[in-house]
Amino acid sequence: MEIVYALAVGILAGSGIWLLLRPRTFQVIMGLALLSYAVNLFIFSTGRLVLDKAPIIGNDGATLPSLYADPVPQALVLTAIVISFATTALFLVVLLALRGLSGTDHVDGQEQDG
Repeated sequence: MEIVYALAVGILAGSGIWLLLRPRTFQVIMGLALLSYAVNLFIFSTGRLVLDKAPIIGNDGATLPSLYADPVPQALVLTAIVISFATTALFLVVLLALRGLSGTDHVDGQEQDG
């Protein structure tokens, strides 16, 4: 399971970086979104990849860490999802305004020949 998870994070990060280097603004926004998804998955994986484990230690007295999932990465990822959504919305508004001012959707504001 760890190999598949690592491959998914690597493919998302690589695709996000590749899209960040593209000349059109929509591709840059999609690259930022893919890169944030990759970072979220990476942060989530730091809390151990376990199935059917409780995230909170109960009152039964058992405190063996392998029986529980770490809730801190889950909270960090939840916060990062909200922040990335707000950042993406802000980028869309700014880039639509830039498109209206410059008349092109290229990152540098001018069409490329070739």
